[in-house]
Order: sequence, then structure tokens, then C-alpha cells
Amino acid sequence: MPTPSPAASPIRRLTPRDLTACADLSENRGWPREEHKWGLLLTAGRAYGIDDPDGGLVAACVVTEYGPQHRPDFAAVGMVLVAERHARQGIGRRLMRHVIAAMQTTPLTLHATPNGRPLYEELGFKVTGRAEMVRGHFTPERTASGVTTRVATADDLPGILRLDQDVLGADRTHIIARLPAFADQLRVAEDGGRIIGYAAAWPNMDTHVVGPLIARDTETAQALVASLAAHTDRPLRTDVDVRHEELLGWLKERGLEPIATNAVMTHGTPELPGDWTRRFAPLTVAAV
Repeated sequence: MPTPSPAASPIRRLTPRDLTACADLSENRGWPREEHKWGLLLTAGRAYGIDDPDGGLVAACVVTEYGPQHRPDFAAVGMVLVAERHARQGIGRRLMRHVIAAMQTTPLTLHATPNGRPLYEELGFKVTGRAEMVRGHFTPERTASGVTTRVATADDLPGILRLDQDVLGADRTHIIARLPAFADQLRVAEDGGRIIGYAAAWPNMDTHVVGPLIARDTETAQALVASLAAHTDRPLRTDVDVRHEELLGWLKERGLEPIATNAVMTHGTPELPGDWTRRFAPLTVAAV
């Protein structure tokens, strides 16, 4: 009996039990395995995949929804991967069309690499912005910031959630409430006892990824990054909205180097909700 073609294999929902297969797929495409990140996405998001008849996965992607459970305000698509030996066979296109159909009228967003962008444009996504990835060992400034930062506590969670929803334009409690367990550091910035920003640093291979980074202004964002950097020996990595030119310039002055620039794309909406001026970096480009 002939082996069924992966292009015709059913698309199914993935679960945390598929974590190793997802990490194997990342490695197959030359990406880091990122098992820690996959673990978060598979529990907080809705993942789809196609099984390889020979074992493992032919393709996978994750959709993370924000807002009311049954009527999300928008959703982020990430980790769209097709195994190397099955590439250029229309499998990624089929998987993305499945996602778009499953999400119905929910607006979508994603970060596209230059290689992936033509497919997403063909599917109706529009470029609405750009994000630059920077990485390196952070060199601290000689003068202390005037912004007060400290380690976040359990009592801070309601304030963090209120600020996050105000800035993102949607409730993402199911993601933010996982940060204390997911991240190695979670810090807040205060002004008069009021939280004006927060940031996390989470482990990803040999780096600490800074994200989310939500702040009242650039000075607050800088203070949060510096406070995270002061408590790790790892290189920092983050993806910054290119409209935040001042923060990007400061990070490069402090030793972080540009690695890549990805297009921020949307489907079904001209732009993301919320206040981009206070949204400096996502938790991860795979989930916003």
C-alpha cells in the first residue's frame, strides 16, 4: 500500500506532548530547538501540525489569541515551519490557509522573514511595520537612571495586567500570568507607587530574551533593560519596533548588534490595536 503524501495528510491540533517533535522540526530548519519557548506556546496557544508518515512532523505553526475567549480581539501566528525535505510543495500555504479559515474574522498578525513574506502577501497579509532583532552583551551606563525599577512580586500582577491590556488593546492574562514561571526575571518600573512599565528576561539557548518590554517612555524602557542586564551574565536578545529609534540606538551603543529585520504583517485589520508608543518589544515574535 503506498505511503500517503504529506501534502494530503490531515492537519491536527498539537498538544504539549508534541513538544519534542516541534523542537526537532525547528532544528531541521536550522533554527534553535527552543524547547522552553515551544512549551509556553503549546500551552498558551493553539497549535496545528501535519504528521510525517515516517515519524515526527512535516509542518507546524502556533496561533495565540488575545481578548475574550470566544471572540478574540486579534491573534498572533508564529513558528510556521515546514521540514526541509517537504519544502516548496505547498504545505506551508495549505497550513496557513487552514489557520486563516479556522480564525474566521479574527484579525491576525505575524512577523515575517524575507523568505516567508511573499507567501503571506499571497494570502492577504499586509506589511504594517518592522521589528529589528539585536543581540549582544550589554555594557552598563556609568550614570544611574532616574527611573525606579525593582523585582516584581505576586502583588504586582493585577497592575501589570491592567497596564498590559491598556497598551496592547486586548487582554492577554493567559500569557502574562505565566511569566513568573516562564521568565528568569520579571521587573517593574514605578513612579509614585504606580507601575509605569514592566519587562521580563527569559532563557533561550545561550541568551536571555528581553520581552515583553512595556514602558511609559524610552527612559523607562532603558531603565528596565539595564536592570535586567545587571542580573545576568548571558547576552541579551530582543526585537524592537523600528519606530523606537532612540531605544534601538541606545541598545547598539550599549553593545547589542543588529541580527535581522522582520516585517510585521496583519490580516483583516490595517493595524494592531493598542498604543505602539509604549509597546517596545514583544514577549516573542511568535506570540506578540
